[in-house]
Amino acid sequence: MIMKNYQTLLYYCYSPIAEAKQFAADHLKFCQSLNLVGRIIVADEGLNGTVSGTPEACKTYMHTLHSDPRFAKTEFKIDEVDEPSFIKMHCRYKSEIVHSGLRNPKIIDPTKQTGKHLEPADFLAMKDEEDVVILDVRSNYEHNMGRFKNAITLDIENFREFPEKINELAQYKDKKILTYCTGGIKCEKASALLLHEGFKDVYQLHGGIIKYGKEAGGKDFEGKCYVFDSRVAVEVNSKNPVIVSTCFNCSDTTAKMINCANPECNEHFTQCDTCGDELQGCCCETCMEHPRKRAYDGTGYYVKVPQPVNSSKKSLKTVAND
Repeated sequence: MIMKNYQTLLYYCYSPIAEAKQFAADHLKFCQSLNLVGRIIVADEGLNGTVSGTPEACKTYMHTLHSDPRFAKTEFKIDEVDEPSFIKMHCRYKSEIVHSGLRNPKIIDPTKQTGKHLEPADFLAMKDEEDVVILDVRSNYEHNMGRFKNAITLDIENFREFPEKINELAQYKDKKILTYCTGGIKCEKASALLLHEGFKDVYQLHGGIIKYGKEAGGKDFEGKCYVFDSRVAVEVNSKNPVIVSTCFNCSDTTAKMINCANPECNEHFTQCDTCGDELQGCCCETCMEHPRKRAYDGTGYYVKVPQPVNSSKKSLKTVAND
C-alpha cells in the first residue's frame, strides 16, 4: 500500500453512552485538539463516525477510543488519502446513530441480536448459492452508483424508510438473506429488524463494502461505493470492475457523482463531465439559472449550505445511486 500524507477512518460502535450529549461536546474538542476533520454522530446507543487527518493524529484517535472500555472492540476501516476528506469537524448528538424509522427504536438492539456476521471471504463464498438473496439496505443514490451483482435493492431515499419495505421482502422469508451496506452499521439494524419480523436465516457482511473491497478484492461489486465525504465515491472492485451508473442528464455511462451547484437543490446525482460543463454542475437549466448557484470546479462537492425554512426540494428517485 502506498503511504500518503493523510488517512480517513470509517467506524461505528454500538455501545451505551451515559450523558451522550456531554460526551459529544467533549469529543468534538478532543478531535479538534488533534486537528482532525470529519463527521461523528453520538447517541445513547453509540458512535458512528468518519474522521480524517494525519497518520499520527489518526493513530492517537484510534488508540484513545480503544482505551475506553465502551469502544474497545471498535473496528476501523483505514484509507490512505492525498488530502483530508472533510473541510470541518462536526460531532453531534442525535437520537440514533442510524435513524431506524421505528416509532419505538428499542424493539431492536444490535448489541443483543443481529444477523450472523460474515467475513468478506465467507460472504464471497456464500453469495452465489441457490438459496441466497443478497439485500442492499442502502439508499437509492448509493446503490445506483454501485451494488453487488444480482443484489435486491430497495426504492428508499433514506434508511429510515427501510421498515416500510419489510412486506416487500416477505417473499424471501425461506431464503438465506445476506445484507450489506457501506461499512456495516446499517446492517446491524436492518438484520435485527428482519429477525424481529420473522425472517429466520439472516446474515450481514461484516465491515461492509469497504472491508470487502480490501479483503476480497471487491469481486462482483459493480460500480463504485458511495462514501459520505469529499471523495464522494471510492473504487472497490479490483477483480472484475464495471461501471453501472449513468448520467442523469444524457444517460451515458459515468461513475461521477456530484451535488447540484444550486444550494437550494443540492441533490446527489450522477453526471458526466460533458453535461457537467454544459450545465455548470447543475441537474437542470432551472438550477443553472438560480441566483445562489455555486461555482462549479469540476468536483461537485460543496460545504453544505442550510436551506431556507419551508423551501421545496424536488425528489430524484430516478437518479442512479443509494
